[in-house]
Amino acid sequence: MSCTRLTSEPLPQQALWHPYTQMQAMPAPLDIVGGTGSRMTLAGGETLLDATCSWWCMIHGYGHPRLVSAIQAQAAELCHVMLGGIRHRPAVELAEALVRITPQGLNHVFFSDSGSVGMEVAMKMAVQYQQQRKDRDDTRGRTRMLSLMKAYHGDTAGCMAVCDPEEGMHSLFADFLPKHYFAPAPTAGFTATREEVASDIACLRRSLEAHYHEIAALLMEPLLQAAGGLNMYSPYYLEAARALCDEFGVVLIFDEVATGFGRTGKLFACEHANVTPDIMVLSKGLTGGYLGHAATIAQSHIFHAFDGEDADNAFMHGPTFMGNPLACRVALESLKVFEEDNYLARIAELNQVLREELLEFSHPAIRDIRVLGATAVIEVHDAKSLEGAQVHARKQGVWLRPFGRWLYTMPAYITSHEDLRQITRAMTSHFSAPSQ
Repeated sequence: MSCTRLTSEPLPQQALWHPYTQMQAMPAPLDIVGGTGSRMTLAGGETLLDATCSWWCMIHGYGHPRLVSAIQAQAAELCHVMLGGIRHRPAVELAEALVRITPQGLNHVFFSDSGSVGMEVAMKMAVQYQQQRKDRDDTRGRTRMLSLMKAYHGDTAGCMAVCDPEEGMHSLFADFLPKHYFAPAPTAGFTATREEVASDIACLRRSLEAHYHEIAALLMEPLLQAAGGLNMYSPYYLEAARALCDEFGVVLIFDEVATGFGRTGKLFACEHANVTPDIMVLSKGLTGGYLGHAATIAQSHIFHAFDGEDADNAFMHGPTFMGNPLACRVALESLKVFEEDNYLARIAELNQVLREELLEFSHPAIRDIRVLGATAVIEVHDAKSLEGAQVHARKQGVWLRPFGRWLYTMPAYITSHEDLRQITRAMTSHFSAPSQ
């Protein structure tokens, strides 16, 4: 049988398999041919204001000249080389930059090619650390993770196992995945008092007391559980998690794939609580969304547990595209733009607009409205209330992609106040549209 398709043979109608999509019932996908700033350009010339930041990563918008030029310049020098026994300037400089901007103590950077893989790296790092740590001898059997309900950490097998097992997207694989432990999701909101957070903290303590002898690490999306329903919770919970992990000898891993690079109003979400994890994972905004890349950053006590004369003590992981020069170069330029253009001030202004436009809005279908940094979500009682929201938004010149009971926006940081109000109007006007 020939492996080459005959030129006269028609191509399949569904050669491209889309994510999270029932292909049989999928409406015709939008054909995107380009983009400028916060807008995408369709094949027919239509433009749509991107309210989702292309799954939360295109923080500088589309076609940013400095990022495009950085990729072009690097491509002319070196597109890729392995990091096994080799290094190159963009990888070294990006590692040094990340050590500079992340919370003090995070001193060692391990690169990979996506947020999910970055989390897999963090989990493996925590397990091997527990087997090799030199400060205590009661951790050799710790091979399980403790995660939170409503968590989402990625779609690879290891990450699926630490996502919410009940309301998450991966229940179909329950019998395939390794078993880990879960603590209740925090319920006290971002502005809750320390007393109001006490019940959440008590639940976390009980989970650790019951299983700490098996638990290598506690995994958390700090302050904002993104794909699990955009649950926003208190910085006091992060403080308590740090103290409890220290008490029980558990590694604290912060998944800042979605929250890093300003999404919650600080450069990193953990800065709201002045807490440093043992391991932090970054992706999405790391390169401004222009290329896939991730960084798993560890404190020195984690790093030095892998020291020794035995080669088997080395960290046993090595993604092919880790430290890709193109990705490192554009990430460095992304950081420069972020700092030089004072994005944190821009994010504070976007937050103010979101609060003004959404927090006073009400409708019987709505359960809650939450705003944190450059993130806002309208949660409804019944997912049916959001039927037609995407079509309605397109008529308003906006690209929205609601999921479940959540209609949200995570805009690019270069979005103008006028454009952001166009997004919020598309969100709120859905509830008064004729179909409703």
